Amino acid sequence: MKVRLPLFIAIVALLSVSCSKKVIPALPPRTLDIEQITFEYLHGKARVVFKDDKKEREVKAHIRIRKDSVIWMTFSVVGVQGGKALINKDSITVVSTVDKEYYVFDYAELSKRFNFTVNYDVIQAAMLGNLINQRKTADAIQEVGTYDLLEQHQGPVSISNYINKSTKKLEKVELKEPTSGNSLTVGYSNFQPLGEKMFPYNGVINLIYKSAAGLLYNNITFEYTKAEVGDKELRFPFNIPKRYDRR
Repeated sequence: MKVRLPLFIAIVALLSVSCSKKVIPALPPRTLDIEQITFEYLHGKARVVFKDDKKEREVKAHIRIRKDSVIWMTFSVVGVQGGKALINKDSITVVSTVDKEYYVFDYAELSKRFNFTVNYDVIQAAMLGNLINQRKTADAIQEVGTYDLLEQHQGPVSISNYINKSTKKLEKVELKEPTSGNSLTVGYSNFQPLGEKMFPYNGVINLIYKSAAGLLYNNITFEYTKAEVGDKELRFPFNIPKRYDRR
């Protein structure tokens, strides 16, 4: 990233060069260190609460992740299995054991619905507290209180990443799409050691998006009770009973 001097400072600098004929060294680019979780396999348990305009649901989740490949989850309510989900590079499949039905979501469809890019990499990063958008040299960096603010753009969507200057951890990310009014905010807290890095055991996701019925509000809070990483291969068993209906 290049640092641009205000016009009057640039003029003074040029005059100084003209008079003294000395070369003024260029300012170094603004650097930013961000600690991100790396692993081959991750597994854990979490309490998850889903809220929307109509209802609230709390589940216990078992989570397994193979890096950059697949996310597997099972959900239970009061000890009774209520469903499962499989997220891979192609799609998201959610099975409801209670209702005996399942859903398959295409990333292109979800991206169009929310006016944000939704894919496997975005979901994995959001679950881990990593950057959901890769850094580019054109990204702007500035200091805001105790945070380094990394500002990015993905088409019309603005992405603001707040990184704690002391811990180097991402604590909040905000996505905003001005045309539709859609927004996504993810906050992370309660960082604890996971392998050699710090991992957010608590998080809050707020999604607002425009639909035919108006703006819809969705809130997800999660609290990990256990999380481990390692190289030991994990299994990802997943099947859909033939009698289940696709919705």
